[in-house]
Amino acid sequence: MITLYGSMSSPSASAGARPGRTRRVVAPTVAATHAVADALAAFCRAGDVVVLAGEMGAGKTAFAQGLGRSLGVTEPITSPTFTLVQTYRGADHNGRRVDFHHADLYRLDQLAEVAELAFGELAEFGGIVVVEWGDVVAATLGEHLSVRLERADDDDDDRRVIIVEPAGPTWAQRWDRIAAALDALPVEKA
Repeated sequence: MITLYGSMSSPSASAGARPGRTRRVVAPTVAATHAVADALAAFCRAGDVVVLAGEMGAGKTAFAQGLGRSLGVTEPITSPTFTLVQTYRGADHNGRRVDFHHADLYRLDQLAEVAELAFGELAEFGGIVVVEWGDVVAATLGEHLSVRLERADDDDDDRRVIIVEPAGPTWAQRWDRIAAALDALPVEKA
């Protein structure tokens, strides 16, 4: 079961977020984390950027794997820590071909190195860009969906808190439908 906490304001929320534009979901398993990613994948389209944030081992790559599978990627999705960006062929929810670009900024030291990766161009040319450790440069990425993963406060290694919020008008326009999809996930009764 997934526990959903409705609209909230969070200290980890992106700057400029409005109350009611954040969802906090507790996913007790990797499969539940994939279910959250699947719910969000239905709203991703070519040109989108999804920023994944969280400490080492928080589940960013697992989330990216779930998102990629939901977008039709059939090959194994691995952490691109050493390659920086890995591209996979997938499809959006309408079946249109889309490139799934999975980036990992963990090893980068300077903002100029991020600029050289040209995320804007990757998104512009029919891609969906998912950026692990992207919170450190989120302000330079333009509009994006922010997904923060945190370990829950217990001894369960798989249990995650997933905080989702839009940054920018195109994501804000989709927010009510995104929130409804997250609300519709199977939830524990608290």
